[in-house]
Formats: sequence, structure tokens, C-alpha cells
Amino acid sequence: MTELPDDPSSAPALPPPTSSTAPPPDPSPPPPRFDPTRTIGIIKRKALIKDLAAAYHAECLAYCQELLELQRKCEENALCRCESFNRLKERNNEAPQTKQKVPLAT
Repeated sequence: MTELPDDPSSAPALPPPTSSTAPPPDPSPPPPRFDPTRTIGIIKRKALIKDLAAAYHAECLAYCQELLELQRKCEENALCRCESFNRLKERNNEAPQTKQKVPLAT
């Protein structure tokens, strides 16, 4: 067995114990006090955002309506062009072969 030395100074040095009385980290700052002017500002901004959203919505609906009308016109024109094309095609098929054919609309 190994004998321990009687002299405490010859023992290996231990690190000093950590202090359990160290100050705790700074606590978080207290929550801000209630400020009615901030609440009023928030309510006003919320109302402005609602108004802006309503304006964008109305503008979007107007564009959608305009687009729908343009699509209808385009479909009507396409239908008319298709009917005109079919009439010209029928006329060319009915025309005698010796005559010059009517040019097809493109």
C-alpha cells in the first residue's frame, strides 16, 4: 500500500473551489410599462393597413373584371374568325375547279 505523506504542503495542489456566491447574471429588464399612446398608434396603423388592403382588393377586382371582358371579346373574335374561315372553306369547296379559289383568311 502506498503511504500518504504526513506533510500537507507536499500534497498536490488542488484548484481553488469555485465561489457559489458569484453574482447571478443580470436579470432581464422589467417589461415596459403600459403606454396608451403606443396602443393608439398601433390601432391607427392597423386601420391604415386595412384601408390599404381594401384599396388593393378593389383594384384587383377591377383588373379581373377587365381581363374577363377582354377574354370574352377574344373568344368572340376567335369564334367569328373560325366561322368566317369555315364559310370561306365551304365556298372554295363549292366553287368550280376552273375558277380561282377565294383566299383563306389567316
